[in-house]
Amino acid sequence: MAFMDDDYLLTTDLAKELFHGYAESMPIVDYHCHLHPEEIYKDPNFKDIVEAWLTDGNNYGDHYKWRLERANGVPEELITGNGDPWDKFYAYAQTMEKAIGSPVYMWTHQELRRYFGITDELNSKTAKDIYEKTNEMLATPEFSRRSLLRRMNLDTICTTDDPVDSLEYHIAFEKDGGDTFKMIPAMRPDKALNPDKAGFGEWVDQLEQVTGDTINSFDDMMAAINKRVDFFHEHGSRLSDHAADLMLYAPSTAAERDAILAKARAGEPLTLEEVTKYRTQLFLDLMKIYHAHGWTMQLHIHAMRNINEREFGIHGADTGYDSINDRSIAEPLAALLNEAAKTDSIPKMLIYSLNPNDYLAITTIMGCFQGGMKQRMALGNAWWFNDTRTGIRKQIQTMAEGSLLGNFVGMTTDSRSFLSFPRHEFFRRILCEQLGEWASRGEIPSDLDTLAPLVQDVSYNNAKELFA
Repeated sequence: MAFMDDDYLLTTDLAKELFHGYAESMPIVDYHCHLHPEEIYKDPNFKDIVEAWLTDGNNYGDHYKWRLERANGVPEELITGNGDPWDKFYAYAQTMEKAIGSPVYMWTHQELRRYFGITDELNSKTAKDIYEKTNEMLATPEFSRRSLLRRMNLDTICTTDDPVDSLEYHIAFEKDGGDTFKMIPAMRPDKALNPDKAGFGEWVDQLEQVTGDTINSFDDMMAAINKRVDFFHEHGSRLSDHAADLMLYAPSTAAERDAILAKARAGEPLTLEEVTKYRTQLFLDLMKIYHAHGWTMQLHIHAMRNINEREFGIHGADTGYDSINDRSIAEPLAALLNEAAKTDSIPKMLIYSLNPNDYLAITTIMGCFQGGMKQRMALGNAWWFNDTRTGIRKQIQTMAEGSLLGNFVGMTTDSRSFLSFPRHEFFRRILCEQLGEWASRGEIPSDLDTLAPLVQDVSYNNAKELFA
């Protein structure tokens, strides 16, 4: 099999037939990404491939690539700094020569093929030609930000938006008639989750301003958040997302929560016990709100963030200094769901863990709280460091063995890059590869009437149903 040919990753005839006949042409629903809605609405061109692919010295870009460049000894000036664009690109090309086996290596060449039609391997010899060709194409109207999304047969994209966001660009996008795809907000109330972080008090002040409410208690805050869910719902939102990071559980009284909120707004330090009590009730109340609105709640668990304090201080968050955590998840997650189940307020949920060792615990706990709707709870896709062939296969296998693979909602980019959407193809190829392997061993039938609808459901249809 040739490098990145039409059948790469497809190791059986059945896998090839499933992918090319049924998965490849399906539209994309990207229900979790980090693209800026302003960029999508205004639709400018990138000034060059470095801005589109790496970074323009603004600490906003593809930290998957940055981690590899640091491992290759590239100076930070050529990673997140203000180095010469050609020097940055050449440094990345040199890094790719060492990145054999990395998913970033495959994504890089997949993106060159799908967006630019470039089939050359990226290395120090080909870098100049690729740099010039991509820059020339990116300067044309056919390569504006929205045009890049259209090239990927995008149906729906969900941005990640704070509850206090005005959604001005979503509203303007909708008012102008949209595009060939929908842009829908997905609420991410991370600032509400972290009363111990700097800026929490200011965020509550903003929540008061956008709702017109006075927040004197924890219940007042939740009522204000409920108003914002109403507002998001009016503009198409049907999902929320939460960087839970750690699962913690502790019950509390209303008086305790009010006191914790008052301390947090005043900027006073909180104990771990206080944060745990606050977050437990926040999650329980959010689950009730989402359940009432028919939303899907996403929990992203076990990211250990900003662990290199020196570099975090220089570059800020989301710049490549996060890792996998290995704390306990089973007991606090089970306790949270059990408490929510007492009031029948568990919404549809996607539960992700950055630690794949958590998958079996999550799926067995999920099984205790299913019912009342199709796949109320599902294991989230192979996220971040698990977004590899090995990681995706493990997630698919665990979802299949522990629940119902045919109900899984498929892939997301979880990305800050407009060029990342071929990752959906990467996932679909691996899904078809896995099904073909199972069939070759006689574990499942080699029956297109059975497997083709499943492939299309997991690739697109199930995710589309999130917005029904």
